[in-house]
Amino acid sequence: MDNVILMDGQSVGDITRWIADRLHSALTGSTGDIAISVPGGSTPFPIFDELVKADLDWSRVSVWPGDDRIVPEDHDASNTGKIRAIFEPVGAQVVALNEEATPPHFALCWLGMGDDGHIASLFPNTDPQVDDPQVMRRLTPDPLPAHAPFDRITMTIPALLRSDALLFVIRGNDKFRVFDEAIKGEHDLPIARVLGAAHQKVTCFT
Repeated sequence: MDNVILMDGQSVGDITRWIADRLHSALTGSTGDIAISVPGGSTPFPIFDELVKADLDWSRVSVWPGDDRIVPEDHDASNTGKIRAIFEPVGAQVVALNEEATPPHFALCWLGMGDDGHIASLFPNTDPQVDDPQVMRRLTPDPLPAHAPFDRITMTIPALLRSDALLFVIRGNDKFRVFDEAIKGEHDLPIARVLGAAHQKVTCFT
């Protein structure tokens, strides 16, 4: 896949600067607001903590979780609550997902990926389609992850691909092997379906 760029050995600071530069360019190139989509999980939050220090007009940025567990925002398993606590103090708008939401076109869509090749909450058992007629779905992972045994709300592949660029931060050899095999077309897991349908530049930091 010629549109996939692998960035090896990049630090939190390097990734933060890359994202900040992309957001600066998007804000400079538009007179209106911009939107980004971000993942939950453990990897992004140290980067979020640094990113909000960037000299950007955060009041023009809306932040959409790519997915979330269906729990109250004050629950420890809520992505939205944690994302809101970081981005809203600097002036960004954080959007809570629901089945009626209409995701916008994103300046950047940052996706997480699990060991099983799921992206957002599009797990293998949910059989996500690149031509899904819906932009949002409520889903039940099977098996339910032991650390987060909850139903999910998630954007679908078409909604995630309505973006100028895709970003992944893949940590660990096992995860990278799944990602690399997806690039090579060696399986049909959700990550492979997303990459296969992506028309924009895909940057993966490892």
